[in-house]
Amino acid sequence: MRKYLAEVIGTFALVFCGTGAIIINQESGGVITHAGIAVTFGLIVAAMIYSLGDISGAHLNPAVTIAFWVAKVFPAKEILPYIISQSIGAFSASFILHFLFPNNVYLGATLPAGTEMQSFILELILTFLLMFVIIHVAKGSKEQGMFAGIAIGSVVLLEAMFAGPISGASMNPVRSLSPAIVSGHPEHVWIYLTAPVLGAILAVFCWMLLSAKKPLP
Repeated sequence: MRKYLAEVIGTFALVFCGTGAIIINQESGGVITHAGIAVTFGLIVAAMIYSLGDISGAHLNPAVTIAFWVAKVFPAKEILPYIISQSIGAFSASFILHFLFPNNVYLGATLPAGTEMQSFILELILTFLLMFVIIHVAKGSKEQGMFAGIAIGSVVLLEAMFAGPISGASMNPVRSLSPAIVSGHPEHVWIYLTAPVLGAILAVFCWMLLSAKKPLP
C-alpha cells in the first residue's frame, strides 16, 4: 500500500502542478509563459522522483509502468494497482483544479495544434526519448541513479519546451486523460492513450538491444 499511496501522491503532484501551471497561465494572461510551464513540469517530476523513488520507483505514468513490465523488471501483478493509483492521483488533481477554476474550459488538457497524426508521431517519439533515459538511469550504475531526478526532469522540461505548443508534450496517458474527462473534452484523448505506451515500449526494446551481452550480427 505504501507503493500505491506514493504513486497517488506523485501523480497528483504532477498533474496538479503541471496542468495547474497551464490553467493559471491562462487565467493570469500569460504571466507564467510557455517556458514557465515547461520548467514547472520538469521540476515537479524531478522533485517527485527524489521524494518517492525509493518507495514506488516514482513511475507517475502508466506508459512507464507498462514499459518496465515489458523490460521484465516489474511484476505483472503490480501493473493494474499502479495504473489505478496513478489514475486516482491524476483525477483528484483535475477535480480540485476544476473546483478552483470552474470557468476554465480545458483544465490543461493536451490538444493537438495540427493534425492528429502529427501529434501522434510527436508523442510517440517524445515518450520514446523519455523512456530511453528512464530505463538507462533506472538500470544503470548507482552513480547514474543518484542523478535520476535531474536527468528525467530535464528531459521532461526539454520536450515540453519545444513540443508543447504542437502536441502538448504529454508523454503520459493519465496526465492527458484526467483533464480531458473532467473538462468534458475527450475528443483527441486516444492520441495520448496510445502513442506514449507505444513509444515507451519501443524504447525498452532499444534498451534491450543495446544492453544485450551477445554481440550484434
